[in-house]
This record gives sequence, C-alpha cells and structure tokens, in this order.
Amino acid sequence: MNNLKASFQKLLMYPSAMMGIAAILALVVVSIYAMITIPYPEAIRLWRGGEDVWYRNPKFAPPAWINLFSSKKYSESFAVGTADGGMTKTAAPGKNDSTNYEMVHEFDFNYDVYPQDMILYFTSTFKKKQPFASIELVTPDDRTIRIANFVIGNKFTYRFSQDEKLRAKLRADENIPALFSDPETGNVLKGTYRLIITGTTFEPGSDMDVEFVSHGQVFGLAGTDHARRDLTLPLLWGAPVALAFGLMVAIGTTVLTMVIAAVGTWYSGWLDELIQRITEVNLVLPFFALLIMIGTFYSRSIWVILTATILLSIFTGAILGYRAIFLQVKESMYIEAAKAYGASNRRIIFVYLIPRMIPLLIPSLVQAVPAFVFLEASLAVIGLGDPILPTWGKIIQDAQSNGALFKGYYYWVLEPAALLMVTGLAFAVLGFALDRIFNPRLREV
Repeated sequence: MNNLKASFQKLLMYPSAMMGIAAILALVVVSIYAMITIPYPEAIRLWRGGEDVWYRNPKFAPPAWINLFSSKKYSESFAVGTADGGMTKTAAPGKNDSTNYEMVHEFDFNYDVYPQDMILYFTSTFKKKQPFASIELVTPDDRTIRIANFVIGNKFTYRFSQDEKLRAKLRADENIPALFSDPETGNVLKGTYRLIITGTTFEPGSDMDVEFVSHGQVFGLAGTDHARRDLTLPLLWGAPVALAFGLMVAIGTTVLTMVIAAVGTWYSGWLDELIQRITEVNLVLPFFALLIMIGTFYSRSIWVILTATILLSIFTGAILGYRAIFLQVKESMYIEAAKAYGASNRRIIFVYLIPRMIPLLIPSLVQAVPAFVFLEASLAVIGLGDPILPTWGKIIQDAQSNGALFKGYYYWVLEPAALLMVTGLAFAVLGFALDRIFNPRLREV
C-alpha cells in the first residue's frame, strides 16, 4: 500500500496527468449534476418528447453564445405568458356578462437577423360563446400594425408567418421580415416593440390566457436539433452514459481477463489449454461486426451491448500477456513458501498471484476506458445505439441523418465530438502517466 501511495504521489510530477485528472473530475461533476437536476425518467421523457414538450424552441438553432463572436447579432428565442406573469393581463367588466381583457408584452429587438417565427398559444374556458381576440404590434417608430382578429376555442394557435391575410396587408413576401423592417429603408428596425392582445369573453366565469413564443435564430447554451430538442440535455446526460459504459466495460474486462489468466496459469493442464484455444478463436472473430449483428438482430439496449462487449473482450491478447507474467510469478520463492505452509489454491490465486498484477492493471484499465467510450458512440452513430438514451453518439447520428454538415449546422456535430475527444484525451494522458509510473521498463532513472 505504501508503494501504491508513493506511485500515485508521482502523478504530481506529470502536468499532463493532472490535466487528465481535472478533465475526468469535470466530467464526473457534470454527470452528477445531470443526474440530480434531470432525473433519468425526466431525461427520457424530454428526449422522446415531441412538439408538446419542445414547442417553445426553434428548429436548427445554433447556441446563443455565437453572438459573442459574430459580426451579426442573431435574434434570440424567448417565451412569455399571462399564466406565469411574463405578460401583463388586465380585466375589466363589460356589458351583458362580458369581460374585456388586455394582454401586453414589451420586448427589445436589437438584432441584425429576423426571428424564425412568432407564435401565440391561446387557451380559454367557456360553455357556449367563444371568446374573441384582436392582435396589434406597436413598432419602435410608433406605427401600430393590426395583425389579426379571430374567435378562439379552448385551444388556439396563431402563427405570424403563416397568416396569408397579414401577408396581403403588409404587401410582403414574408411576414416576419416585414414586421421588423423600416418601411422606408427596408433595414432591420431595432428598438422596443409592444405586442397588444385585446380579448372579450361573453359568459360569466369565462377566461382567456395567451403564451407568446418568439423563435429566434439562436437558442440556449448548446442549440437545438431538427425536433426542437435542446441539445443541452443529451450533452449533459451523455457524460454519465459514456463514463458508466466505459468504466464498467473496462473494469469488467480487465478484472475478468486477469482472473481467468491467473486461474489457467495456476492450474495449467487442460484448463490452461482450453483458455488458450478460446483466446485464439476469439482473436480472429470480427468484434465490431458481432456487436452490429447483436444490435441488428437481437437488441440495441445498452445493457445488452455492454454485456456482449465484456464477453467478447475477455479472451483477447491481454490474457496472453497476463499469463506470461503469472508464469514467472508462479515460480517465485514466496509462492513456494505459501504452498509449503498449506495455503489453498484459491488463497494463492487471489492473495499472492493477482495482487502482484495490480500495478500493471491500473494503467491498462484507465487506457481501456476511451476505447469503449468511442465504441458506444460508434454504435450510436451507425444507428445501433440504445434508442431510449440521450447520448453523444446519438446526437451525431441525428445530425448525420439530417444533413447537418451540408446545411451548415456545424455546432450539432462539433459539440458532442469535442466532448468525446476531451474524454478520450483525458483518460489517455492519465493512462500514459500511470504506465510510466507502474511499468518498471518505462520508469525514468
């Protein structure tokens, strides 16, 4: 234990190892944060949700922070409503049991690029007589644009961009640019806009509310995909999935390989021969192709893929390396002493043989993690990842399916790819440093 402690203290001499540890700790913190703030059932519900969950988000929107580096300022998304207090709502009694409502929201528009769309989601309660609503937009130059008048039901959606009557009134090809442009110059008109919605209900106890959603050109910390999903969710949850898969497979594979090699070496005979023959057969099997077949014909569950990966990775070339070392340790004097005082085979294997391999086990275990992290991502990219889990590989697969690179949505691919590279690099540099510390042939004199 003292030697192990001293070896780990030597890590302080390797700046690359410290950087790797810092990156791994950051990934662990992100994983814990994701699992606490977005519990697994909620993450799955959000990831598999449709328009009813993500209706507030625009499609194909890059992250909002690109405005910090762009010469053009892209419009940002927002959503407000009367139910949550984001819009002011006043009510006044009218004639014959009617009630008049005024719902107002002021917002600043100081961007160089128009929004994708603006949408109003009305909800109302009534028995027989439907409420009536009227919409106006007051521009920064004090023009009042009458948008529309209509009767609303219990639920009603109005999209500014799809109103043909508004397009004819504005005499424009597109509604949104016309609403946010100076009619004289045609340039973007910046300043404070005021959306005014007046409504009337005609029955006692009847009510109406509205939610105003502006789909900008950019959104949030990570942007959105083709289904309006906030990519922050899979980027956060991709960390615990990647770390759990990589660590579980690396630990399971490394430990089982070492134990099987130790058992075969100690008992020798037909058992050792059987292990060697199984290893030789497994070495010529197409590992990745077998996983593809399992995912295609059996199940794409991450637990099935994890189990199959462990089983296919036990009898590899590592078992031959462990066997060679165990053959040397088997002839050591302390093993002969243990046999002399009557130690059992189990005790010799698990107390005297295997502990001698721990210094070599640790670097190989750490270095194996990124390979399995990339394996899980690779299966997801070709469409064989777990269809339920939000992962980094699934983001790339969706981006590829929707032509992200051809359409210029580079953020959709670069964000998960960067996280995969950081994860792989962190474990790799830490593994290299541990290998130099624990492997006698690599130690510096």
